[in-house]
Amino acid sequence: MHGQKRFNLSAWSLREWALTGLALLVLVAVLLVSSRGFAAGATGDVRGVRFGGDTQRTRVVIDLDRSARGEVISGGDRGEMVLTLAGVGAGRGVSGMGSGLVRDWRVSASGTASRVHLGLARTARIERRFLLPPGDGVPHYRYVIDVAATGTAPIARPTASRAEPRPVERPLVVIDAGHGGRDPGARGAHRNESEITLGAALMLRDELLRSGRFRVLMTRETDVYVGLSERVRIARRADADLFISLHADAGADPATRGASVYTLSEQGATRAVREVTRSDDWHRDLHLPGRDPSVDRILLDMTQRATQNRSAQFARVLLTHLEAADHPLLRRSHRDAGLAVLLAPDVPAVLLEMGFITNPDDERALGDAVRRRRLVGAVAEGIDRYFRQPVDAQVATTDTSTGRSRG
Repeated sequence: MHGQKRFNLSAWSLREWALTGLALLVLVAVLLVSSRGFAAGATGDVRGVRFGGDTQRTRVVIDLDRSARGEVISGGDRGEMVLTLAGVGAGRGVSGMGSGLVRDWRVSASGTASRVHLGLARTARIERRFLLPPGDGVPHYRYVIDVAATGTAPIARPTASRAEPRPVERPLVVIDAGHGGRDPGARGAHRNESEITLGAALMLRDELLRSGRFRVLMTRETDVYVGLSERVRIARRADADLFISLHADAGADPATRGASVYTLSEQGATRAVREVTRSDDWHRDLHLPGRDPSVDRILLDMTQRATQNRSAQFARVLLTHLEAADHPLLRRSHRDAGLAVLLAPDVPAVLLEMGFITNPDDERALGDAVRRRRLVGAVAEGIDRYFRQPVDAQVATTDTSTGRSRG
């Protein structure tokens, strides 16, 4: 008929085919993530299992969609703890590697209830267990199990188990001691923030290197000034696997205390992309094809989203370990903001406010070597756990706050 145009695929250019193919790949990826999220909610009421602590005491947190009643089947004297959670289903079941006293875990269906199996690294006992309802910014139930070592020898791994895979190269962690030099940061009654952050950063460096499982790079090792953008460039140039910036908070109310963890906000992510794409050859820094700006921009957006997810995942793990170490936390301890040191689009990054330097108790704790070592130990455990657990492909959600802007 007159006016109709024939749809001729043979006339398409290579660029048109490439863009169409990429668009289909992005669509398939979005559908897979969406369907995974739907399946995760449809298969049962157990959302996941988290860990904190060390080989003497470990806290197990089971995230649930609804309330549950727990009953102990086996207390741990045979190398395994078994509990049932009445009131929640397990669907097809979930499993994974543990941390601290827990070597591995699995949740399986047991009639209308769920059965929790905790494989132990050494004999242990249950110190306490309790159910936490939604609250303090957490929208779901949590069943908490505190496990303590009994002091006997470690339990040998079953011969049928396969060794946990290890990366070919040790992960590179960049530790950023906030402020320094002409920028002392916040001021407490007896110390400057830059002094506290440097002491903690050096202690964390030594802890990670002592484990032999990480490479470490510092943004500063002395009381010198380093610009905010340079701190980000240090991490990106080194192709870092994780960036953690240490700070001490300040507030008008001396009674306010507790740690918090910041990840990049959506507004900050937009700013990060804008900063990266200023130069003409920005795609080379990200190792992108560089053949078409529109294709590279799509890949940059996908890289940015994956980095935000990994940052949020580390924040959750870090807060779990801080909580298990009985380190005081703010009521809303996971926050987001457009902080300058979090702007790398390809390096997972968090900013840890270790406490309030304007609070006398927090300032004493951050200045005391023994108490600071306990805090640093919890951070190191969190970093180790982050690199040993599977990548969480779900889109992460965080609490937001209008807290003070930090660099």
